[in-house]
Amino acid sequence: MIEEVRKQVFRLLDKDHSGHGMEHVERVLQMSLKFAEMENANKEIVALIALLHDVDDYKLFGIESANNLTNAINILEQCSIENNIKEQVLNAIQTIGYSKRLKGIRPITLEGMIVSDADMCDAIGTHGILRSYQYNLVHGNVFFDKNMYPALNRSSGDYMTKKAGTVVTHIFEKLLKLKDLMLTDSGKKEAIERHKIMVLFLYHFFEEENVPEWTEYLDNYLESSNVHRQLECR
Repeated sequence: MIEEVRKQVFRLLDKDHSGHGMEHVERVLQMSLKFAEMENANKEIVALIALLHDVDDYKLFGIESANNLTNAINILEQCSIENNIKEQVLNAIQTIGYSKRLKGIRPITLEGMIVSDADMCDAIGTHGILRSYQYNLVHGNVFFDKNMYPALNRSSGDYMTKKAGTVVTHIFEKLLKLKDLMLTDSGKKEAIERHKIMVLFLYHFFEEENVPEWTEYLDNYLESSNVHRQLECR
């Protein structure tokens, strides 16, 4: 059953080059299963949620598909997934995603929380930086512009409609906030380490770019966010 769902997801996402393709899904799947083992969750439900969590992403398939979960429903039906399992999976998918969290929506089941944490963990750390670069490259945005500062505290609507930006502004606007959105102990532990990687990267990057004003901006950002660095980053 899981393999058949994976094949269907592969057909939908394999050609994506925006950082939301099958490589991302496979990483989220493996991390979700690791968290499921640690949290004593239902691995079958976790695997299905992880495989299907992006098949109706509004960035790839539009708002209508995202609202109706068109692709997820079709795949679950084609693979003859039992109704009670299908309901659990769809309910979880409807609550996963950063834009949902901005609206105050979050998973309520352990399995949904696990996949939400794994999905957000894949958005931070080294892969998070690479995925952000990949996404911005596809949309014609640069990695860094010293004159373009982040737009912080954006609403869900602003987040979903804003296109212009850089990889660096995206890190500030979203990625550095994800550590505090984890819902499980497993996710929190993983996110702390990945968060440190991003902070360390930014300090080195700003030093190499010779933009001390951005180093100061990062200092102020971390202080205002009550984030205490545990590394010497400079």
